[in-house]
Amino acid sequence: MTQKSAASTGVSFNLDEETELILQSLDEFVEREVEPIANELETELTNPRLGHEANGKIVDDVLEAIDQIRTQSAEAGFYAMNMPADAGGDDVSAVTWYLANKQLSATGVPLAEHVLAGPSGPKPLLAQADGEQREKYLEPAMRAEKTTAFGQTEPGVGSDSPNMATRAEKDGDEWVLNGTKQWITNAPYADFIQVFARTTSQEEAGRYGGITCFIVEEDEYEIGSFNNAVGREGMQAEVHFNDVRLSEDRILGEVDNAFYDAMSFLGLGRVEIGARAVGNAEWLLDRATEYANDREAFGNSIGQFQSIAHKIARGRANAFAADTVGLRCAWSLDQGDDVIAESSILKWFATNTFWEIADDVVQIHGANGLSEENEFMDRLHYARTQRIVEGTDEIQLNTIAKQYGVDM
Repeated sequence: MTQKSAASTGVSFNLDEETELILQSLDEFVEREVEPIANELETELTNPRLGHEANGKIVDDVLEAIDQIRTQSAEAGFYAMNMPADAGGDDVSAVTWYLANKQLSATGVPLAEHVLAGPSGPKPLLAQADGEQREKYLEPAMRAEKTTAFGQTEPGVGSDSPNMATRAEKDGDEWVLNGTKQWITNAPYADFIQVFARTTSQEEAGRYGGITCFIVEEDEYEIGSFNNAVGREGMQAEVHFNDVRLSEDRILGEVDNAFYDAMSFLGLGRVEIGARAVGNAEWLLDRATEYANDREAFGNSIGQFQSIAHKIARGRANAFAADTVGLRCAWSLDQGDDVIAESSILKWFATNTFWEIADDVVQIHGANGLSEENEFMDRLHYARTQRIVEGTDEIQLNTIAKQYGVDM
């Protein structure tokens, strides 16, 4: 049998020079800019009672540190480097974006996640801004001078988002927005929210049509109670819109087409979640390996016991597999492929791998793993939230089944 060369297969895990330079520069940035800030705020970052106010709001010192990191990252060219060049980004590949997100999570440095634009930063949906919207919303978001939020989830509607109750009705030259959103990340601190509202009934526009995205500024809505998810305390809140009057220039994209626009960018969001899950998992496994080799019980290091060694080995195997899925999914995005199935596989597998590894690492550390002053339990809490956001486990499995031919 003739053996094909590696080059002819079209598959390579080699990094290009630009990506290698970005990853090296990110490491240097974290060491130089982020670690000193995280060390100064160690007490607030390791004790949730000191890092939050009574209602869950993040304390001002931490908020100021997050803003500083975002701004410095934007100045260094990292923050929104995946955004299109015409929006002010560097249009880096999905593979590079995946690797950068994974590497930051793998550092284990608190606040490092804010180096790259997450839910509070500019996403491809905001790149649709035109005219004055670019100057007022997109460009400041790219510079990390303003933050945003994505307002879709509601108290009675999570996975079934097309059935949202929030409505916007035309009144003369304006739209009148009414409704409530819930679990909206960065809502308590955002300068503006991208709010999804039904503008045409499902009977007329179909299940996924008839939804429009509006830009709503911080003085035009009310923050309700904080939704203090474990591991993400202070990040999400209820948002109330009561007869908010919005001019036509607040519409982002096309009227009635926002749901389709959002779904077209869903794959990239799941690549980010998968990357952060894998990075966190790798960091946890490194800590567990160190502890297993150093900690002694019954006259031996605990790593010599199969019950411990196998937890780490299974974790390594699953993290390796999840990373491979992530790279494949990101690569497919770069080829312009439809990644509905791949992104759901990545989101489901990577977040469940992260969850299982976090649970095992807490177990390996015994009582020490339960302490709120180490990062193991915090990682476990964070891992649990990731199995729900951006589509629950069940939604991902339904999507995978449908994409592979199951008639559901």
